[in-house]
Amino acid sequence: MKFSTFQLQSKTHVGLVETDIVISLEALGNKLGTPFPSTLLEIIDGGPELLASIAAARKELNENQLAAIAVPLAEVTLLAPIPRPRKNIIGIGLNYTEHVAESARTLDTSKELPQQPVIFSKPPTAVTGTNTFIVHNPKLTQQLDWEVELAVVIGKGGKYISKDQALDHVFGYTVINDISARDCRRAGQWIVSKGQDTFAPMGPVLVTKDEIPDPHNLNLWLTVNGVEKQRSNTKFMLFRIADLIEDLSTVFTLEPGDIIATGTPAGVGAGRDPQEWMWHGDVVEATVEGIGTITNTIKELGK
Repeated sequence: MKFSTFQLQSKTHVGLVETDIVISLEALGNKLGTPFPSTLLEIIDGGPELLASIAAARKELNENQLAAIAVPLAEVTLLAPIPRPRKNIIGIGLNYTEHVAESARTLDTSKELPQQPVIFSKPPTAVTGTNTFIVHNPKLTQQLDWEVELAVVIGKGGKYISKDQALDHVFGYTVINDISARDCRRAGQWIVSKGQDTFAPMGPVLVTKDEIPDPHNLNLWLTVNGVEKQRSNTKFMLFRIADLIEDLSTVFTLEPGDIIATGTPAGVGAGRDPQEWMWHGDVVEATVEGIGTITNTIKELGK
């Protein structure tokens, strides 16, 4: 299933996305007399049993019932699937070999491959959806950069999760553009660079893991103003998703709804010669195969 959080007539809904329509779970529940939660976090909390109930309810709809409650995607405003995460997004740095090399050339990071995942975070206030503005504060940065990433959403929490059981703890996947202000790192720490408001565009949907049988064979790419800047495949991750979950859960308890941004491939603006940055009016599109595209426009603060 593909879940979305969307607005229609100023009301926020959670729904199922199918091709070019969205089905509000509230409307689905009302039609069949089975109430469903009103947020995606509550759905994640509900576990496999709730997912099975939603899937069964969807199968019960006949064509006339579906036509009565389905809304064209073009008529709704998609928000981030989880508009306000409970905790910081967990970011993974330097998780593709070629990105390690380009970062070493231009960002003073080590040229050696990491022996353990490089971990940072982005506050919940960094989250925004597709078709929104990424706010550029020129007083903070003159080096606004892009990073397309596959994001993992945890379904079942845990501590000291073993690698062979790690994927059992995944609810699904979405797309994140890990916006970065390259000149805002402080003493090697990244949160000022990574954590500014709107620096975590996410969406357009959250896809349950059953629809992505191999998350390590997904093409991902990014364009700026229609020009391709990044293209790779998740098979080139240094630390695979199971590795990340095992490592992270050793450090701290993972909980339902936690989001892990798994790193970006080569092609970021900082790694180009000459370097490239995003400016007011630029349009950046980040895509992961099987999930979709998030589109955002840079808006300079005050303009």
